[in-house]
Amino acid sequence: MNITVLGSTGSIGTSTLDVVRQHADRFRIHALVAGRNLDVLCSQILEFRPKLVVVADPGTLDRLRDLLSQTQMPRPAWPVFAAGPQARVAAATAPEVDFVMSSIVGVAGLQATYEAIRSKKRIGLANKEVLVASGGLVMKAVREYGAELIPVDSEHNGAHQCFRAGRRDEVTRLLLTASGGPFRDTPQDKLWDVTPAQALNHPTWKMGQRITVDSATLMNKGFEVIEACWLFDLEPDKVEVVVHPQSSIHAMVEYNDGSVIAQLSATDMRMPIQYAMTYPSRERAPVPRLDWTQPRTWNFSAPDIGKFPLLTLAYEALKRGGSAPCTLNAADEVAVEAFLERRIPFPAIAIAVEETLAQQPIKEPATIEEIIAIDQASREVARRVLSESRWIIRQGASPSQAAHH
Repeated sequence: MNITVLGSTGSIGTSTLDVVRQHADRFRIHALVAGRNLDVLCSQILEFRPKLVVVADPGTLDRLRDLLSQTQMPRPAWPVFAAGPQARVAAATAPEVDFVMSSIVGVAGLQATYEAIRSKKRIGLANKEVLVASGGLVMKAVREYGAELIPVDSEHNGAHQCFRAGRRDEVTRLLLTASGGPFRDTPQDKLWDVTPAQALNHPTWKMGQRITVDSATLMNKGFEVIEACWLFDLEPDKVEVVVHPQSSIHAMVEYNDGSVIAQLSATDMRMPIQYAMTYPSRERAPVPRLDWTQPRTWNFSAPDIGKFPLLTLAYEALKRGGSAPCTLNAADEVAVEAFLERRIPFPAIAIAVEETLAQQPIKEPATIEEIIAIDQASREVARRVLSESRWIIRQGASPSQAAHH
């Protein structure tokens, strides 16, 4: 199987390459697509010998060539190099590619993933924005072109496995589990003083900065609800979120006879990645096994939507339809960036997202280009909302002081 990895230097990309490393007799890397993390990319080129390497821009490409020239890799063995959005599309749609891992963060990976679908590839989907921003367009293309879209996120991958236990018309609801993040037990009034470092201290998973903050706000779980509705053709009221701090159970599907099928595994992304690559077969994966001889306790509770309003906003955006989820995602990314730069306090992320949704009109995009335009327009609205906001932290003020500005 020939593989293109969109986002090869990120956490999902490196885990994908580890699965390839474990099954070198079955998988071969055709293309690596990355941004600007050249040290990691260079080491990946040396090990996996791809035929094509794509980076963000020509300047980055020049630096990569300089870096590679300092290694022992002979020039005849160098891959073809390219840069930019169209090169990403070419890497994802090459005729010899069988599987595309879509793990570029943000809308940057949207067009390449969409074109891979139109090229009838199997796609391991780890990029939330693909379905959050353009679920209708993407799933229409999946049906039209007969592509395979297999989720890699632990919750959706778990759900995908649980749905194999019965017919879709026998399903009464899907339950997605959430760890609750680092502020699960923090009083609501104390959230004004939490720091980016605290928000990035996720109790279970090691992830990128934005997704970790999204987990702390439960926005990530809201995105997962939107994704699940598109992936599994479910109405929003059929998808529920439960807080499960141990993160052992990733998803549960309830059937109409009262049976609940749960998917459990160690918190290691290599298992769902390999599942997507080998489906419908199962292969031995290089992940820890659960020890059932050890005592364990599992807790479940409803999310505190008063403390974490972004989860409710995600349901509302999904029900409003059209471009609302795209605006939700764009506004959240802008607000999270402002929080990480300590320009706004933690609760202001939700305030900014809600205000952006109120100001940005809902449209019915018909193309990926229209989605990207809506995304950019929504970001501009979010930046304006933040610039005019009374929640901006003034120099020398604490977040709690900003709350009362």
